[in-house]
Amino acid sequence: MSSELSFFDLFWQASILVQLVMLTLLIISVVSWAFIFQRNKALSQASSEIKKFEDRFWSGADLNRLYQELSARQSIGGLASLFCAGFKEFVRLSKSSTTHPDAIMDGTHRAMRVSLSREVDSLESHLPFLATAGSISPYIGLFGTVWGIMNSFIALGGQHQATLAMVAPGIAEALIATAMGLFAAIPAVIAYNRFSHQVEKLENNYANFMEEFSSILHRQALANSKDGQ
Repeated sequence: MSSELSFFDLFWQASILVQLVMLTLLIISVVSWAFIFQRNKALSQASSEIKKFEDRFWSGADLNRLYQELSARQSIGGLASLFCAGFKEFVRLSKSSTTHPDAIMDGTHRAMRVSLSREVDSLESHLPFLATAGSISPYIGLFGTVWGIMNSFIALGGQHQATLAMVAPGIAEALIATAMGLFAAIPAVIAYNRFSHQVEKLENNYANFMEEFSSILHRQALANSKDGQ
């Protein structure tokens, strides 16, 4: 490609609207990549925390001691958050001797579901932006393409003799807008699909632990109920 058709020359020679389209797509791409790196780190960390907590929980650790240890932390998340929410509600309801075991478990399960919903919302953070970027970026680029080609043909109509050199810059800038739209959209779509699958797996892990932990607490509630009789 000659120097007259370099990317930066085409950008500065483009109309203001096409320049705005290119800048918009560049911003979308930069923000998308920032969210991609951030979500990749966050989801990898969440997956690692699940393994660490499950190893600790199923090693036979005392639940009261584990709860006190986790509660002392400034911030907790993942399975630790579900565990603390469920165990705290279970202990609170168990202190009432008139509370039926089924009522205790209903309140405990409800507390864990609320915590689960918060954790999933946190995991899905920024994913809507990636979905939106992947959906609209090609259309934004296409808009810049149509506008650039339209301007090229309008300018060509005022000339007595048409040459390829006259329309090449306008068509080239139009095609660059399309390319930038695809460059912004493709990574966003791939990342969104990948992260959505990871979030679904993590949510399943949370739900499975919640059911298993509920079973443990239910047996404890029944035992406490028999002891109180």
